[in-house]
Amino acid sequence: MKLKRTMAMLMAGVMCAGALAGCGSKSDSGSAPSKGGLKDLTFVIAARDEFMSSIEAAMKAEAEPLGYNIVTQDAQNDSAKQIQYIETAVNGGAEAVICLPVDADGTQSLIDAAGEAKLVFVNRPPTNMDELAADNVGYVGSNEDTSGYFQGEYLAEYFKGKGKKEVKYLMIQGTLGQVSTTKRSAGVLKALEDNGIKATEASAPVVADYDRPTAQEMIQPLLTSGIEYDCIIANNDAMALGAIEACKDANVEIDFPIVGIDCTKDGAQAITEGTLAMTVFQNPVGQGKGSVIAAMNMIAGDPINKGMEDMGNMDESGNDYSDHVFWVPFEPVTKDNVADYM
Repeated sequence: MKLKRTMAMLMAGVMCAGALAGCGSKSDSGSAPSKGGLKDLTFVIAARDEFMSSIEAAMKAEAEPLGYNIVTQDAQNDSAKQIQYIETAVNGGAEAVICLPVDADGTQSLIDAAGEAKLVFVNRPPTNMDELAADNVGYVGSNEDTSGYFQGEYLAEYFKGKGKKEVKYLMIQGTLGQVSTTKRSAGVLKALEDNGIKATEASAPVVADYDRPTAQEMIQPLLTSGIEYDCIIANNDAMALGAIEACKDANVEIDFPIVGIDCTKDGAQAITEGTLAMTVFQNPVGQGKGSVIAAMNMIAGDPINKGMEDMGNMDESGNDYSDHVFWVPFEPVTKDNVADYM
């Protein structure tokens, strides 16, 4: 699914969701009226970054034709604030709240705060997926089991082309304990192993909390320490770009692959420049619009994927929560197809 197609589906989704809003009164009572006649739909984020802003923009584009104004509350990585924001929205009459949780281990507290209101998690699922089996809870996001795996498949093909079966890597990880960090890190190594590449650490992983300046600062000493490495693996584009800047600062020639995840605007540009080898597109438009449609569907008593069947797929694991989980697929991006994502 290419970005151009995704943007076309965004427009189609707006039309579809607009029709959904006119189907009955159930979709008309989400929250108290706000300015301009729109009703507020609260989006509680963990903390703001480039990717989060892209999700928010897609949500606004989807929500406004439905008569909703997205009110974003930034918890600044404070779980207690998220609980307060959800409680405030529900006490104000909200029928649904969308949330990207600070702590995937603490999502039950957020579910409790929502009470009987609908709660849609986006982008970051609970660690305990069974929590999503609750009647009023849903999830829209991308399956992290596949994100790092795409990185590993690319690296395996690259090194096989070089005639190498054993490699050493530097890894820059996001926030420890987060599902995305754990699965992205494990996925890339599993793909390398599955494809016959023996990968070993050149150094202990650098933990940079998905932050570009932190990654740049922490990786630079390793680049000039004399250790041997064949590639740099980053859990997201921001940290991969930090590694690229560190290489430039240290006058290290980038003649080895650096890989990221998310396909941000800057990440895609780095691929065209030849400094970033590949990334994995995580679809903020699909996640943002999908979370709004899911919330409206839940309010109306419809399946959460109504109107977005072409955007991804429902969970197929057969678990009790499968009817409440919608996956927006990851997509590998290299120099061969990056133009489709610019």
